[in-house]
Amino acid sequence: IVGHMQAKKRYLILFSAGACLILLFCFGGIQVPLSRRGPSRRDDGGLSGYHPGVRWRRFQGYLQSFSTLEKDRSDDLNEHISPRQKRDTNSFLYTGKRCRMESCFDFSLCEKNGFKVYVYPQQKGEKISESYQNILTSIEGSRFYTPDPGQACLFVLSLDTLDRDQLSPQYVHNLKAKIQSLPLWNEGKNHIIFNLYSGTWPDYTEDLGFDIGFAMLAKASISTENFRPKFDVSIPLFSKDHPRTGGERGYLKHNTIPPYRKYMLVFKGKRYLTGIGSDTRNALYHVHNSQDVVLLTTCKHGKDWQKHKDARCDRDNAEYDK
Repeated sequence: IVGHMQAKKRYLILFSAGACLILLFCFGGIQVPLSRRGPSRRDDGGLSGYHPGVRWRRFQGYLQSFSTLEKDRSDDLNEHISPRQKRDTNSFLYTGKRCRMESCFDFSLCEKNGFKVYVYPQQKGEKISESYQNILTSIEGSRFYTPDPGQACLFVLSLDTLDRDQLSPQYVHNLKAKIQSLPLWNEGKNHIIFNLYSGTWPDYTEDLGFDIGFAMLAKASISTENFRPKFDVSIPLFSKDHPRTGGERGYLKHNTIPPYRKYMLVFKGKRYLTGIGSDTRNALYHVHNSQDVVLLTTCKHGKDWQKHKDARCDRDNAEYDK
């Protein structure tokens, strides 16, 4: 019995060593010595330019194909991960995620000519939304605009980045390649990107479809995880019907602050009694003074709003109806 077990051990050791040798041979780690007579003519084509790493490079190709397959599988898996997980993943999409003014903005461009803003010329055939056109027109009508990029301190793309929802008709395709081809892009330094919507249903992640690099981001509904303090700009959502400039003609050029208006802040809308947004709109009455700050809400939202009505609803509804 002992002899039989020792024989099995020897066979097992020999089998393991043989398997290792075969693997090393396949991966190019061991080269079989050629015949001393030299290669025959039949072998010339196969051995000319031969290099020990050829087999390894070929194997690397297999590995890359396998990794691509694994990536495709991981993409399929990503379709089933939660929106929070996708949001956490997207928070690492941009190279300038740690940018601040002192680290990612070149102030030397502003020292010579002051604060001047350059808007890229619109490219032929590129579609542009009415809302983004209003932004560009407002900038071009201000005293900060310069048509000379050599005098500019800040750069604004003419490519429409407002709507980055792939299901939207306003979505601009191949934006990554188009931006990377711009000679003044410089990895986004001293650029500002405007965006209202990003991602698509049902996740609405903050992936714009391209790396903003070192550019500042002026975005609506930006998450606290991705917002870079004292660098990015949080802007409200606005419709295409929003007026381009406030007050009388020329107010943007004169930069009058505060504006000569009767009302400083106005809001009128439904007050959600429960669910998302309810806390914010329920608190608006604290700053309503009915003089220059007018914030009006109504509880009449949904068919069963009376089930959730609170002590302020009747008074708020009456003010709203005025």
